[in-house]
Amino acid sequence: MHAWESIQKVVDYIEDNICDEIRIEELAEIANLSYFYFHRLFTRLVKKPVQEYIKLRRLACSVEDVKNKNKRILDIALEYGFSSHETFTRAFKEAYGFTPVSYRDNPVMLNSFNKPDLMLLYIMVDEGVPIISDGMVLEMNRRTLVEPICFVGVQDYVRMDWHQPDGKVTGVDEPGATWTRFHKANIKDKSGGRNMGVSFGGDAPDGYFTYFAGTEATPENESIVCDNSDFFMWQLPEGEYVVCGFEADNFEELVTNMIYKAGAFAKAWLEKHKVICQNYMPEMYFPYEDVAYMEMWFPIAENEKMEG
Repeated sequence: MHAWESIQKVVDYIEDNICDEIRIEELAEIANLSYFYFHRLFTRLVKKPVQEYIKLRRLACSVEDVKNKNKRILDIALEYGFSSHETFTRAFKEAYGFTPVSYRDNPVMLNSFNKPDLMLLYIMVDEGVPIISDGMVLEMNRRTLVEPICFVGVQDYVRMDWHQPDGKVTGVDEPGATWTRFHKANIKDKSGGRNMGVSFGGDAPDGYFTYFAGTEATPENESIVCDNSDFFMWQLPEGEYVVCGFEADNFEELVTNMIYKAGAFAKAWLEKHKVICQNYMPEMYFPYEDVAYMEMWFPIAENEKMEG
């Protein structure tokens, strides 16, 4: 058994018993490792000490319950293994920046620490070969875009330290807030058109990046850019790309948990295949009714091979 498989067994066990008492000694036994080496290996692969990981996953799982005004905060705290209302409130505020009561009164989209799927970091597949993992089907392909695609939407500045594409940063989901603003704008979609989210530098100040959320341009919705300074156009340029396409059971799962897993896999795949990409990453969302599907487009740099 590979080392990552031992830790994945532990990660799966924690998720299945998230509301129960979890003893570290028992986790080490599940991994068939000594107590000391288990701690070291877990921290190395999951990027968090095991106790911190358990706390962050409990907080992540509690978020939907916190929204429910019929449930007492104390009951939620005890259900998820916190000793008191105060302990839960302190941990929640440290992770997300506000108390459970404040979040209940004004719920926003959050970044939570996601359960990792370590297989996606260690099992590589060839181009065009699907990989199935934890309810997700994922595939990597090179693609040539012969004509640019234009999109109309809104954009905001996002703090870099509040949003990382690995599912390991907690706090407010600022790109999610940009999508909320886009949907409230009621920009008319192209029939069968795709939506686009993209992170890029633009004119963002130091410590920030620009995030755009929009829909495919049409003569009708392009006109609003000229009429209103709140709207922008962004163009996916022609060129060579590596495209990571993946699907999930539903859209919410796609854009929360799965997008981070797919991103981690794509990053490892690109490094394995020595592909250098330009410094922006488009996310293309498709209007399929029978499946939740999206693609990450990685623009290949002109000198795409890493040295050495």
